[in-house]
Amino acid sequence: MSAFDFVTHFRGEAAPGGADLIAIDGTDRFLLDEAPHVHGDALRHPGTVAIVDDRYGVLTLGVITLHGAADVRVVQDSLVGERALEANAGLFRRGGFHHPESLEAAFRDTRLVLVRLGKSLDRLDEIARAVARWAAPDVVLLAGGRTKFMTPAQNDVLRRSFGEVRASRGRGKSRLLIAADPLRAAATRASITDPWPRRVFSDELGFTVAAHGGVFAGTSLDQGTRVLLGVVDGAEQEARDAIDLGCGSGVIAAALARRRPRLRVVATDVSAAAVASARLTADLAGVGDRVVTVRSDAGDALADESADLVVCNPPFHADTAVSTATAEAMFRNAATILRPGGELWTVWNAHLRYRSALERVVGPTRQITRTPKFVVTASRRD
Repeated sequence: MSAFDFVTHFRGEAAPGGADLIAIDGTDRFLLDEAPHVHGDALRHPGTVAIVDDRYGVLTLGVITLHGAADVRVVQDSLVGERALEANAGLFRRGGFHHPESLEAAFRDTRLVLVRLGKSLDRLDEIARAVARWAAPDVVLLAGGRTKFMTPAQNDVLRRSFGEVRASRGRGKSRLLIAADPLRAAATRASITDPWPRRVFSDELGFTVAAHGGVFAGTSLDQGTRVLLGVVDGAEQEARDAIDLGCGSGVIAAALARRRPRLRVVATDVSAAAVASARLTADLAGVGDRVVTVRSDAGDALADESADLVVCNPPFHADTAVSTATAEAMFRNAATILRPGGELWTVWNAHLRYRSALERVVGPTRQITRTPKFVVTASRRD
């Protein structure tokens, strides 16, 4: 199948767990339909279009196939989205895109940037600021999302970096934000006075936490992690290798490495921003030599029987949707990552009732502590 078919369903790497996914939704269609109207000239020149947080590759393949864009630069925080794009590019036999190594490389001299909006205002701020600093003076940033999840605060964020920001009329369940007239001087000043990634020293932890925009909890210590860190010193005293599964900013990985000088820790996350944040947090905490960072989907890139201890504060949201699928994938992978006799220490919201799943997937599970909101359990692999 070589034609670009917007209603084709697909399987494999593009659809984690083998489920069917629809390749396009109303927001993708809206963005692709409006792109030629806001900056058609950019679509006709190679290397001047960038795509941010394309979910399944539709925006990237759409601007290439429908609008003739070439040498498209793609920024995808999620490894799942990156794999989906690669899989669909193979399915539809399309190339003409690449993933730059930095935001500066992604946006330098670009003229049109298409963005799928998520719920994080910090992520939007980091992207908008980078576009304003490095893109061409005539750049247009076209951001789209589901109307029910969009807020006036997103307009306010864009106005920090762009002189002109307006909202489209709604179409179906989607709406677009159009930002132009980049405020390069203001964005450059902000990068000096309030740079990304942010760095905040935590008196409670005793080290500095770093976080890029969009990383869970940012530079703060979320309540679940606090509960887990309060009891994790009792876990696997003889452990040599530990995994921080879904590491976020790397708080747990850095704390474990500081508390246990002989422990080697792997911090892993599906998010590129999280992995970069965890790398910096470990370095700032003085344990960068014993913390390795790996980008993976729920730990799928980690070797079997490579750890004595896995610690996990799993998400129960996929951006704006409530979902336990990621947590369940983490439990399955933890069972293979652990050596026989090793343990998975998990903190979870009490209402989720993960214990039966942990018993089934990993092994015998005991409760370590419970608060009104959180439960910490230890599951031993037999």
